[in-house]
Amino acid sequence: MLLAIDTSAGTSVAVVDRDGGVLSEVIETDTMRHAEVIGTLIEEALTASGVEVRALSGVVAGMGPGPFTGLRVGIAAAKAFAIGAGKPLVPVVSHDAVAYDWYAEGNSGPVIVVTDARRRERYWTAYSGADGFGLPVRLDGPGLAKPDELPHPDLSRIDAQVVPAGRLGMLAELRYANGLPMDADEALYLRSPDVTLSAGPKRVTA
Repeated sequence: MLLAIDTSAGTSVAVVDRDGGVLSEVIETDTMRHAEVIGTLIEEALTASGVEVRALSGVVAGMGPGPFTGLRVGIAAAKAFAIGAGKPLVPVVSHDAVAYDWYAEGNSGPVIVVTDARRRERYWTAYSGADGFGLPVRLDGPGLAKPDELPHPDLSRIDAQVVPAGRLGMLAELRYANGLPMDADEALYLRSPDVTLSAGPKRVTA
């Protein structure tokens, strides 16, 4: 069983089981309250699932793409929980969960997943379809672009408001069950944070 956490768009937390599927999933769509709600959602997801922390096999972290401030909340929470529980961290690209959800619902063919990157920009990842295991196959991306400059305009498009942690967790379960690699433990911000580095101490004059 896995605890899955994603804050690349809204905040989503789930507990999943390879055989039982999604045991619980709680979502907050507000993209400005990740830090305020993450702890409560983790507690609610665990309580609703009836799963004890010691029964978990690992913690799945949505690695983005996502805005710096929001995305790092989920990754930090997942890493802290994994360390505290003595469980491995399982990194997964967030857009893969959206595409996996789309294919799992019976859709087929190429698709592009789009999420809000703020600053009047969009994150995107294109997929060519699902493989023999039902997992989405990345065609291009993840990338960052202005809304009118998004690539692959011919593809079906999914504008996701939240990444479903339940699908994120089940995707990780499916990869593990079939001996497939997980993603890199690297946050996909795709741009620099809103921070200006200091040029050194300022001179104070009378």
